[in-house]
Amino acid sequence: MQVLQNIRERRFINFPMLLKTVGWLLMIESVFICVPTIVSLCYGEDDWSIFALTVAITFAVGFILNNCVHATYSRMARREGFLLTGFTWVIFSLFGMLPLIFASSSHLSITDAFFESVSCFTTTGASAYLDAESLSHGVHIWRAIMQWTGGMGIILFTLAVIPMLNSSGGMQMFNAEVTGITHDKVRPRISQTAKALWVTYFVLTACCAILLMIGHMDVFDSICYAFGTLSTGGYSTRASVDFFNSDYIKVVITVFMFLGGVNFALLVRNAIRNPRRLWDDDVFRWFIIIIIAITAISSITLLSVGVEDTWREAIIDPLFQTVSTITSTGYVVNSISQWGPFVMGLLMILVFIGGCAGSTSGGVKLDRIIFLFKHIHNELYRCIHPNAVLPVRLNSRVLPPQLVNKVVVFVCLYMLTIIIGGLIMTIFGLNVKDALLSSLMCISNASPNFGLTSFGEEYSMLADGCKWVLAWIMLIGRLEVFTIVIVFTPSFWHK
Repeated sequence: MQVLQNIRERRFINFPMLLKTVGWLLMIESVFICVPTIVSLCYGEDDWSIFALTVAITFAVGFILNNCVHATYSRMARREGFLLTGFTWVIFSLFGMLPLIFASSSHLSITDAFFESVSCFTTTGASAYLDAESLSHGVHIWRAIMQWTGGMGIILFTLAVIPMLNSSGGMQMFNAEVTGITHDKVRPRISQTAKALWVTYFVLTACCAILLMIGHMDVFDSICYAFGTLSTGGYSTRASVDFFNSDYIKVVITVFMFLGGVNFALLVRNAIRNPRRLWDDDVFRWFIIIIIAITAISSITLLSVGVEDTWREAIIDPLFQTVSTITSTGYVVNSISQWGPFVMGLLMILVFIGGCAGSTSGGVKLDRIIFLFKHIHNELYRCIHPNAVLPVRLNSRVLPPQLVNKVVVFVCLYMLTIIIGGLIMTIFGLNVKDALLSSLMCISNASPNFGLTSFGEEYSMLADGCKWVLAWIMLIGRLEVFTIVIVFTPSFWHK
C-alpha cells in the first residue's frame, strides 16, 4: 500500500495542498494590506475603508482555502513547486489590485490596476498612472510594499514565516522563484536560508531609509524610496529623484541600488565576516568593473558634448543612472533626454544584462552573460583544437555540462518572449519599435525606456491588449521564463 501511495503522490498534482498553501499566502498578504489601512487612517484619508475591506476579503478567501480544503497528503514535488509559484504571483497581483481600483485617489480600470499590481510585485516600475504624485499616502505605501515584497520574493517570505513548508516542497518552491544559474543555500534548511536573506533585506532597507532621513527627506518619502531602492522596483512618491535637489540623496540611493543588484546570498555569507571575499567572486567583480567602465565612458561623453558642465555633475548623474539601469531600478535623472544615442545604447545593453543572480534586479543576469562568454570562448578554441577539454568555470568551480544547455535555452526563450510579445502587441496597433522596446523593458523588469518610444513613460496610453501582454511578460521575466513557460507545456500535465 505504501508503494501505491508513493506512486500516486508522484503521478498526480497535489491540488488540495496547493490551495491550502495559497490560503496561507493570502492571509499573509492581508497582513501587508493592513499597513496602508493604518497609514490612510493616520493621514485622515478616506481610502482606509477600501484597504480595510480588501484586508477582510483577502483574509476571508485565504482562511476558507486553508481550512476548508482537505489535503490527503502534504508533500509537493517539482511540478507543484512550479505551479504554486506561478499561481501565487498571479493571485497576489489580483488581490493587490483591488485597492487600486476603488481607492478615491486611484480609480484605475481593471486592466490598468492589474498592470500596475503586476508591475509592483515584479519590481518593473512601469506605471499606469498619469500623475503618481497625486496619489494618497495609503496608495503610495501600498505600491511601495508590493514592490518591496516582490523584490526578495513572495514565496521566499512565506518559507521564512511558515517553516512547515520546508518539509512539504520548500526546495521546489525555492528553486522555482529564486533567480540565477545555481541556487545556493546559505543555511542547512530552506526556511533558515529564507530568514537569513529576508533579515538582510530588511536591515539594508532600514539603513537606506535612515540615511535618506539624515539627508532631510521626510519620513514617509524615505520609507517609500527605501522600499523602491532595495527592491530595485523604482516606484517613488515624486516624479524624479531630482525633485530633492540633493547629491547626498543620489549617492545614498546609488549605494543601496548597487546592494540590491548584488547576490544576497553572497552578502549574507561574506559581508560581515569576511568582506574581502566579495572581490573574489567573479560575478561581483565584473559587476563593479562594468559599472565603473560605463560610468567613465558616459561621463567623458557627456563632458565632451557639453551636456554636463562640471566633473561633479558628470560623475554623480552617470553613476546614478548606470547603477539604476543595470539593477533595473528605473530611477531616471532629468537630463537623460540630452545624453545622446551612444550613451542610450550603452544603457540599453545594461537593461538586457541586468544585475547579479540572487539579487532583486532583473535582466538576463550577469552570471549567465559571463557563463555564455566563457562558453563561446571555449567553442572558438575547440574550432582550432577539437580534442581540447575545456570546462566552464565560475568562481573556480567547474559547472556541470547540463547547465550549458539550460543557460542557452534560457537566453533563447528570453529572446523569443521579447519577439513574440512584441509581435502580439503590434496587433493592438503598437508600432514594431515601440512593441519590441516595451517587451524588452518589461521582461527585464526595467520600466524606463529613456524616451525611445512614442508613448514615453506613459504606459496608460497603450491599448488594454498591450497592457495584458506586458503584464504577462513582466511575470515571465521576474520568474525567469521557465517557471511560467513550463506550466503551458503539454508534458507538464502528463501523468
